[in-house]
Amino acid sequence: MSLSEKIADIEAEIASTKYNKATQHHIGKLKAKMAQLREQVIAASSGPKGSGYSVRKAGDATVALVGLPSVGKSTLLNSLTAAESEIAAYAFTTLDVIPGVLKHRDAIIQLLDLPGLIEGAARGAGRGREVLSVIRAADLVLHIVDACESAPHVILKELEDAGLRLDGRPPNGSIARMGQGGIEVISTVEQDLEDEAIKVVAREYGVVNAQIVLREYIDLDDLIDLLAGSRVYVPSLTVLTKVDLASKKQLARARELCPGAIEIAPPTGEGLDDLCDAIYARLDFISVFMKPQGQAADMEEPLVVRRGTNIAEICQALHRDFRRKFRYALVTGPSAKFPGQTVGLGHRVADGDVVSIITHR
Repeated sequence: MSLSEKIADIEAEIASTKYNKATQHHIGKLKAKMAQLREQVIAASSGPKGSGYSVRKAGDATVALVGLPSVGKSTLLNSLTAAESEIAAYAFTTLDVIPGVLKHRDAIIQLLDLPGLIEGAARGAGRGREVLSVIRAADLVLHIVDACESAPHVILKELEDAGLRLDGRPPNGSIARMGQGGIEVISTVEQDLEDEAIKVVAREYGVVNAQIVLREYIDLDDLIDLLAGSRVYVPSLTVLTKVDLASKKQLARARELCPGAIEIAPPTGEGLDDLCDAIYARLDFISVFMKPQGQAADMEEPLVVRRGTNIAEICQALHRDFRRKFRYALVTGPSAKFPGQTVGLGHRVADGDVVSIITHR
């Protein structure tokens, strides 16, 4: 029996089992087994050589264009970048990953046009495993939805099954493995999950002796995410495309299914400026101004980095010699306690900082 068949059997059993206190243990065990099988599917994927699935990340961030076949990903890529991704009115036009570069507000953003995902992609259908492996490495997911044929739930389920948690965060808990003593469950809040159910799921992941600490309310899926430790938490934007072609009824339906989505019509340029601004904001970029030793700060062309970037990462972005020869940095701006503060590699910069890197000669 293949991995896909095993997953399908477990999904069917879970769907046919009514969830309650008495079945917590059983359903938890099934979900843990299914999650591990899905991880095996993902691990088995490493796109074929020369297929275009191994894409070197470039620029200040990487954005994956994700959606069903023929929703307009290639048209959008070509509208925003100089890339030439083949466009046609039939499914599976894009069989490789096509990169393009979007330059916006001093940021260089790599966009990846991916082959369309179909139902069952997380189990390998339609080369889904290879596509999902690229998505997991992206800094932002653009979920492209055709306003004329909106079906956002298909893609969202496949991403969820593949261990991608759009706009989420890891469960607030920890697992400290020990040499003996069995499993101890400590929760700072009241849980619906019984301790024994938690222990059953933990044992499915090979946890025999450990202290499991839960600092917020969790369900079985959260517990499995905590135990798996392989989930990818990535920000996303939903984009409704072809709004110029959709009827009023179709557009109303699409808006209902995708509240807050950015609406675009690439051939006319409608919504593209708003989309670029939203991508920039969702990537949480900040501007840092570099001041070479003995010279004035360059206030015209900032270094664009992600919020949370430290001095070590700035050195790496500039040139590897800056990291190798680093002595200290001088920072003036929001992240500094005073103008010209001396900081080390671990100091995190803020928007508007002026930074000088001091190196050994």
